[in-house]
Amino acid sequence: MSAQPGHRAVVGLAFFGYLALTLLIAILPAASVQNTPGLPGVAARSALAEEGRVIYLREGCGYCHTQFVRDLPLDRPYGRGTVAADYANEDPPLPGSERTGPDLSNVAARQPSDTWHLLHLFNPRAVVPQSVMPGFPWYFEIKAAGAAGDVVVPVPPRFVPAEGQVVVARPEARALVAYLLSLRQPELRK
Repeated sequence: MSAQPGHRAVVGLAFFGYLALTLLIAILPAASVQNTPGLPGVAARSALAEEGRVIYLREGCGYCHTQFVRDLPLDRPYGRGTVAADYANEDPPLPGSERTGPDLSNVAARQPSDTWHLLHLFNPRAVVPQSVMPGFPWYFEIKAAGAAGDVVVPVPPRFVPAEGQVVVARPEARALVAYLLSLRQPELRK
């Protein structure tokens, strides 16, 4: 009779193999980018944009929009490929989970207008007819007329609830737009 390895030896080998692969494939690569310095020339986000980032997280925008551009021809319209340094000083980083809507990592360069973003937040179909994004009307007020200090959004008449009324952006909408306008990829130096 030849000696056959016992089940403990097989389980032990599988366990230590699993640990070794976990260390090699997941832990070491993650640890190597933990202290990646940020890219030079990246300005700190304003307090208003930080407030908008909190709203972005709360509303779950990352479920439909990524902030991770793959270095593929398909992704070139969104900007350059994402590098680890793009996530430096981000807590938590927001790469997103899927791309139902367009990638937002460079949206400020592609769409620099705060008016466009406010219209899009109020009713996405006002600027992109085929959009599947829900509107965020609770971040706006409908008034008979704008007051001093109000940010009146030039919503096309067919999207305003009643004739003669104006749409005014609340502070939350302005903060969310400030965050979106802070999303700009810096150029990589070769």
